[in-house]
Amino acid sequence: MKTYTGTKIINAEPMTRGEYNIFRGWELPANEDGADEGYLVEYTDGGKAKANTARYEGYVSWSPKDVFERAYHVVLLPHQQRVIEEKAELDKKREALRDFLDADRSVGIDPVERARLARQLTAMTYYADILNERIGAF
Repeated sequence: MKTYTGTKIINAEPMTRGEYNIFRGWELPANEDGADEGYLVEYTDGGKAKANTARYEGYVSWSPKDVFERAYHVVLLPHQQRVIEEKAELDKKREALRDFLDADRSVGIDPVERARLARQLTAMTYYADILNERIGAF
């Protein structure tokens, strides 16, 4: 047998196994845990699979969280990717400034300038918090 890899673009939202069964109007089997975390998945690839619920246009199923998260990753829009890259650059600069302020090299710096550098680090940390909030909203 040959090994294959594939790519699908899907829509998904977090949903427990129990919530999915309620959504589908099914009774949860006795041997299943309704609290299992997972995702409702809508396949929209236009294949032979037709819509199996009136709420979605594509074929809908449920996937356990660990299986889903190994197979799928969020598609980021260009502005979202830019925010992630900006945050990574900012983190490197913050770490470098923090290391400098903690190092022996900064001991001889004028106290007023050292205070400015500390304020700069505070501002950079505030900015990083804003970027983290934006990334969390993706």
